[in-house]
Amino acid sequence: MLLGDMGAEVIKVEHHVTGDDTRSWGPPFTADGSESAYFLGVNRNKKSVAVDLKRPEGIRVIHELAAKCDILLENFVPGKADELGFGYSTIASVNPKLVYLSLSGYGSTGPRANHLAYDVMVSAVGGLMGITGPKDGEPCKVGVAITDVCCGLVSQSAILAALIARQRDGLGQHIETSLLDTQVACLANVASAFLIGGVVTKPMGTAHQSIVPYQTFACGDSQRIVVGALNNSQFVALCRALELPIAHDERFATNPQRVKHRVELIELLEKTFESHTSHEWVRRLDEQHVPCAPINTVEDVFQDPQVVHNRRVIHVEHPTVGLLKMVAPPATFYGTPYVEPMLPPPRLGEHTEMILRDVLGYTTDRIDLLKETKVVRGL
Repeated sequence: MLLGDMGAEVIKVEHHVTGDDTRSWGPPFTADGSESAYFLGVNRNKKSVAVDLKRPEGIRVIHELAAKCDILLENFVPGKADELGFGYSTIASVNPKLVYLSLSGYGSTGPRANHLAYDVMVSAVGGLMGITGPKDGEPCKVGVAITDVCCGLVSQSAILAALIARQRDGLGQHIETSLLDTQVACLANVASAFLIGGVVTKPMGTAHQSIVPYQTFACGDSQRIVVGALNNSQFVALCRALELPIAHDERFATNPQRVKHRVELIELLEKTFESHTSHEWVRRLDEQHVPCAPINTVEDVFQDPQVVHNRRVIHVEHPTVGLLKMVAPPATFYGTPYVEPMLPPPRLGEHTEMILRDVLGYTTDRIDLLKETKVVRGL
């Protein structure tokens, strides 16, 4: 979808009977029950071609598409694409300029290579669940499939880099990435804390192992806000906003000291934040330029004045569902604006006939035969 938003023509090849699994990942579904909100949220600007990949005629369709495309992305269990007949070596012989990206759960080789993997499994193996959740509590998954999301971003940037490389040497290439490799990379400072300092990070709720204060606090109205003082000047400003005479207390004068005396400092701050409402504290902290924010629900997010100002919601007309609200692409291009989402999330097989006819040059009779023999599916 990210590439589609930027103007790429994206052809989504789906199972000819069931389609993408996420079509059934609900509730919530649309009012007519035809599509899940999950599927609709990540499939705009794609054309759906429904093909039986276990039939030679179906594989021939894939080969012919690959011969005309710039990019092929597959996320089968390692080895499955080769087994079906469109692994990299086969496709490269058809189109040596093709950028071919293989996305797997754990990698193409190794002890977990053939294990089924979804976001939550990889977030567990990759350490994210092990550092997420309340202190001394059970491990928690993050609220969205962030490993999946980040892997999509990694895949996008890798594909674009390969296309730039192709401009230089005229050749495509095979790229591999995985949910696991992405998740390990996303451990970021937690990984370096272990690799460099030998520190094994454990769940700390909303707190930070290396910065104090940097967490949520309950206010007098029982609402919580998040507050951070990432340097000494911000801590002085925080103390000024809270009217606490501790800015130059040697226990709290520097961040290493604040980390060392975390318990004492947090107790002082917690008691202070209980004295006023969350709105009052945000106002006072903003006045002193202390990093802080309310904790929004999803409903709050789309009513937040900054989100509204940034126009984070766009609308696209769907042929059966009607007007869909969708989250806008996160990057704004001022020289080459992103393509307005003219294509709504596709119905299963919606573009099969069009792609076979207009891209591959199939005759109507040939298309009809493929449909009759259930090699492909249209609307």
